[in-house]
Amino acid sequence: MLQQKNAEIDVSQFEDKLLFISSKCNKENALNTQIKQNDMNEQLKNLNTFEINEANIEEKPKDKQIVTLQAKTCRYIPLRSGIKQSLSEDYQYRQIDENTELKKKGDLQIDQLGFKEIYKYQLFDQQLDNQIHNFNWKSKNLFHYDIRKQKKQLNSSLLLTYNNLMELQESLQNDSNYKQHHRKININPIKVLDAPQLQDDFYLNLIDWSSQNILSVALQSSVYLWSAINNKVTKFCDFRNTDIVCSLTWAPQGNQLAIGTESGSIQIYDQQKMKRISTLQGHTSRVGSLAWAGQTLCSGSKDKSIQLYDLRQQKIIGKLEGHKQEVCGLKWSPDEYQFASGGNDNKLLVWRLGSQVPIIKFNQHQAAVKAIAWSPHKHGLLCSGGGTADRAIRFFNTSTTEQLDWIDTGSQVCNLLFSKTINEFISTHGYSMNQIICWKYPTLEKVSTLIGHTSRVLFLAMSPDGETIVTGAGDETLRFWNIFPKKEESQLSQTLLIPSKIR
Repeated sequence: MLQQKNAEIDVSQFEDKLLFISSKCNKENALNTQIKQNDMNEQLKNLNTFEINEANIEEKPKDKQIVTLQAKTCRYIPLRSGIKQSLSEDYQYRQIDENTELKKKGDLQIDQLGFKEIYKYQLFDQQLDNQIHNFNWKSKNLFHYDIRKQKKQLNSSLLLTYNNLMELQESLQNDSNYKQHHRKININPIKVLDAPQLQDDFYLNLIDWSSQNILSVALQSSVYLWSAINNKVTKFCDFRNTDIVCSLTWAPQGNQLAIGTESGSIQIYDQQKMKRISTLQGHTSRVGSLAWAGQTLCSGSKDKSIQLYDLRQQKIIGKLEGHKQEVCGLKWSPDEYQFASGGNDNKLLVWRLGSQVPIIKFNQHQAAVKAIAWSPHKHGLLCSGGGTADRAIRFFNTSTTEQLDWIDTGSQVCNLLFSKTINEFISTHGYSMNQIICWKYPTLEKVSTLIGHTSRVLFLAMSPDGETIVTGAGDETLRFWNIFPKKEESQLSQTLLIPSKIR
């Protein structure tokens, strides 16, 4: 069913003039229009408004196909530029039924058609090119103005919000905490050193990094020093076949080294003289853990006891018995007022200097507790890790004696160490993944996972600047990882203990 509408169009404002002609114009009118193109003004005056109705269509069945095809769009004749006149006529608006064969299939995109060829077809009934011979209209908005293409002005409130967000992003990118949160960690070690005969024993502690930037490594009965300043390796001492090194730790000043042995003795060496200055006795079995604070040295042994030594007086000032099996982990708190011990009896004990009994007992672990670390960022925060049967890292508040949080790592926890610069910590693991993980605290989100060792990562130490860690494993290698960011200069300037020279 075709519908007719009337419209008045004033084209005097347009540079290019278009003349709409009713789709009922037959071929004779189209030919007359072509012949009289030289006198376009005269042709416009002779145009009449045509009406189409059903009766006329039935009288000329031969033109039915033409009318149906032309009902899909309106024909037009472009006017020459420079001719100014108004056009007022009725034009036909026809709707094609949805069941028409023109919409069945084979629709082509209108932008694939050559407009020039379409003009020829509409005006002169000429054949189209082969590429566009069979076509159907797909869009009803041909040549219509699309308001969506118009450039819209931003709302003032939205623009203000956008500018505020951009300023916030710029300020965050300049913030140190933002940079630390978005920093990238190199997953590859920056250096790998061979460590032949490095013992694959979970209960030992065989590497330590001094404040003078010297790394000590125990290889069976010998101790070697590696200088991070000149990359030089020195054989420090050798017990030959008389004893085996089971643990070692540096003095806070970095000038002395304590070595625990298989026989139960503790040897104190001077680093510069490379000479033994004292021997401490008291244990009846191997000394697997050592911790040094000020002039007090703490040792843990397989004989289940903990010994406290005053190095100024060269004597034992305390013997603590709280574990029922070997003591394999010892760590002093940052204030050096208390220390924590872990044992093969799955217990984590907290001791106060001068007391003979533990002030706190934690029994949550289900395996040996070797990994122990105190947070330098929050007072009283203690974390510990369990062995293969436990695989958990637990966090305790020693002030309130409560467990704050815990996480299942999925593998044996061998070492824990907090960063000196940011609130993150490192955990090294054994069975079955042998990975190194950097965690955020307190969210316990993984920052990065480092994989490289082919055996349990049993040993861990940190450089004095807090940027680099070194890990040792049963695969007899030492791997250095650059993980933590540098300490800000503003933080360094606030530290009163930085050594300085007077000129």
